[in-house]
Amino acid sequence: MTGSAAPTGRQAILRAARRAFALQPYAQVTLRGIAADAEVSASLIVKLFGSKEELFALTTDFSADAEELFDAPLEALGRHMVLSLVRTRRERSSDPLLRVVFSLGIEDERSVLRDRFREQATRRLADRLPGAEPELRAELILGQLLGLGATMSIHRDGGGTGQAAAGHLADLCAPALQRLIDGG
Repeated sequence: MTGSAAPTGRQAILRAARRAFALQPYAQVTLRGIAADAEVSASLIVKLFGSKEELFALTTDFSADAEELFDAPLEALGRHMVLSLVRTRRERSSDPLLRVVFSLGIEDERSVLRDRFREQATRRLADRLPGAEPELRAELILGQLLGLGATMSIHRDGGGTGQAAAGHLADLCAPALQRLIDGG
């Protein structure tokens, strides 16, 4: 494996693991199954991530994505979040938030995904927001970002959101987010 292939394999493994853990009970997920979906060997997964438990912990962690998503001054946060989401989807072929949707209505280990999302994304954003009802506003902001991510997934093959420039999407979506950020 060359150095340039490693990130692609790592990303494929993470995508496959997120799918597996979101759609199956933890006990039914195997490294072999993830490897088959990612088109890599199970030994590569062990080499890169260690155990199934470590891979699960990584796939249910939103802290790095939230840090990147919220890394802007409050007055520019709405635009930054849209641009960051679009860039991440286009450059990494993944969505920093959308994986939480796969856990909706499912119990057992996947509840960890929802709990971590609330702690690492919703509460973290709410803690930054000035004014009244910061938790409600954080939930609404993240809901709009989840909606944008879902729309981009649905229309990725030729749809308007797939073809629109990131700046144009930010021009259209960021003002509503910024109003929620500002508390107005």
